[in-house]
Amino acid sequence: MDMFSKLTNLFQQALETREPSVNLLDSFVEHWKGITNYYIETTDETRPVKQTDIPWRLKQMLDILVYEEGQQGPEETGPCMEYLLQHKLLETLCTLGKAQYPPGMNHQVLVFFSKILVQIQKPMLHIINVYRPVQKLVRLCGLLGSQTEKEEVHFLFVICTRVKQDPYVLNYILEIEKKKLSKQSSSTLEDTENERGEETVPSSYPAAPSFACTPTQHSPTGSSSVIFPANTGLIHVLVHLSKSQKCRVARKACESLLLLASLPEEEAAECLAESTPLCQLLVERLCELYSQLPAMLDPTEIHSFPQINWSDPFTQDEESQSFPGSEHMKRFFAWLDFLDHLLKEAPKILATKLAKEIHNNWLIGVLQPELLQLSEMGVLVNTALLCCMVRNVQSPALVEELVLFLLGRDTQSELCLDTETHVLRYHLIEHCDHISDEISITTLRLFEELLKKPYRDTLFNLALRNLENRCYVTHTPGGVEDNRHFTDPDHDGENDELEEDPFFTEDEFNSSEEQLLSRSQLTREPRCSGQTQAVEIVNSFLCLVPQEAKTSQHVQGAGYDTYVHDANKQFKECTALTQAWDWSEVLKPTESAISSSDFFEGHFLKILFDRIGRILEQPYELNLQVTSVLSRLALFPHPQLHEYLLDPYISLVPGARSLFSVLIRVIGELMQRIQLIPNFTEKLVHVRRQLMGLDGETGVDHVTLLQGVIVLEEFCKELAAIAFVKLPSIDDSSNCAPFFLQN
Repeated sequence: MDMFSKLTNLFQQALETREPSVNLLDSFVEHWKGITNYYIETTDETRPVKQTDIPWRLKQMLDILVYEEGQQGPEETGPCMEYLLQHKLLETLCTLGKAQYPPGMNHQVLVFFSKILVQIQKPMLHIINVYRPVQKLVRLCGLLGSQTEKEEVHFLFVICTRVKQDPYVLNYILEIEKKKLSKQSSSTLEDTENERGEETVPSSYPAAPSFACTPTQHSPTGSSSVIFPANTGLIHVLVHLSKSQKCRVARKACESLLLLASLPEEEAAECLAESTPLCQLLVERLCELYSQLPAMLDPTEIHSFPQINWSDPFTQDEESQSFPGSEHMKRFFAWLDFLDHLLKEAPKILATKLAKEIHNNWLIGVLQPELLQLSEMGVLVNTALLCCMVRNVQSPALVEELVLFLLGRDTQSELCLDTETHVLRYHLIEHCDHISDEISITTLRLFEELLKKPYRDTLFNLALRNLENRCYVTHTPGGVEDNRHFTDPDHDGENDELEEDPFFTEDEFNSSEEQLLSRSQLTREPRCSGQTQAVEIVNSFLCLVPQEAKTSQHVQGAGYDTYVHDANKQFKECTALTQAWDWSEVLKPTESAISSSDFFEGHFLKILFDRIGRILEQPYELNLQVTSVLSRLALFPHPQLHEYLLDPYISLVPGARSLFSVLIRVIGELMQRIQLIPNFTEKLVHVRRQLMGLDGETGVDHVTLLQGVIVLEEFCKELAAIAFVKLPSIDDSSNCAPFFLQN
């Protein structure tokens, strides 16, 4: 038994000590010579490569390299790999692939390069005799009429995957390494390559391609700046392939770009941002797709267009929306989503550069002229597209550039006559009160989408910069604020406005004021402690609309509880949105106010208040959109916004308006009109049921007015609900329960 064990050990030692590497190398060299001999011996230049033994020999060479690596230590390089590198086999294969000799050779070379980069585990792309042929093969990809797009994009994806693993090789692959070249740089480089043992391609092979970089301009001292690659580098090719008609090819190209853009190293991000045309090419594609959108798109279709994921165009969805221009819209918004996704994944330096490129080249260069044009249809379509874009964008860098583009960076309080500080902002706000109701509705939707974005400067630019000093509040020289309620006839600035209103005769004014006073007094007792009582605020809005103009009690399912539930949900979302904005929870003292006589609510709030003031005259859809924007503003947990939009009891300076004071004027106008319409309440209920789809269409006079009254009632309930969820002093179990909860 001992003898048998000894014999076994001897055989085992013999197997372990023999040198299979010699046989592997011989086999590897034999297969390579078999490939090179083909070019020496063959006479048929039209024979496809698949009918030769070249594919088989390449596979055998790859298998040998993979096996050899498995037998080597982590720091060792086997003789077969040494042979491949020293004799520059990859360079030769790249040359043969370019020549397409035999026909189809480029396909085989791409497959071989891809497999060797995937299956060989040790880093390779930092080796000059690997990255040089890789660079050359990259330049052979994406050519017009290529029949190997699938293999090309897979090869490029493999490169990007290896770069993701070893980001330091990015400079080699992109050919953007900074080099100081002397006047004799060309000869020096040639000498260096000769010293490295550059292998000369046999004269029987096709001529090697020229892969020179773009010429550099030498400075007087003889040195040059950064060398940039020609327009056939990795970035150019990937962007080109992302436009492929083959869905799998285009998707793989986009995935490759995402791999590159998401490299976390700051040096890699700076390299991509500053030394490659990545940002320019991506934005050029965006501009190109936008220019392909039909000029006569239906704004309704644009507003209802669903959220598009960047990969959606690469899937066949037969149930997707189909209308004239839908495919163009799908491609544009998919590319926009791709850029948005890339911006979220990219490091800050690259994201900032790309976002600014979008701002300068697309927003200002392409979109701004479309928004400022004279054609109403053009303005409408482009505003609708912009609204859809704002709704879909999520990346902080792009949101910031969008806000800067639309609103500017101004932080000072607005002046009433200032129309030139930021031309686009002024025009967009004016479009909220456009002669075309469609343009007004669409532009209001745009601002509402802006207000939904988690970007602090939006709200400050549109409203808070005009309210922060509280110049709208009456205050004494000593700094004590006048918090007397609006129902005090001796100190009510709004009463003065009503007295001067041409719609009111003296009797009508007294009658209207008496009714308003009587409704507000319903909630005066009992009083709770606090600056301005939450219960009073809620009930002031609920009691604002006269009883004969209310329809909720006549229609099932139109109660206040739904508004409270919705307001609570929206307020939580809004609070989460603004949590990191460090807003004060208390009102700013009025001592720091500049001059009450200078108060101007700002162009945005002015337009909204003007629109609310005409709520009885405007189309139903427009009224809904105006009230929706104001409700969104009222939801923000900022003390000045709350006071200005939700506190009925602030004492306003002469000439100033608050939301409640505007509603008071509307109610006064409504009271007059009610007297002129027979069976007003009956008609109002019928229109309400029509809007809810409960009654059929029948001819009713004053439809616009009646619809406006319905929106007004719902808006007041919505504001009451918002105040209810925002003010912590309201408690269902307390004696201060709001009037609407008691009834």
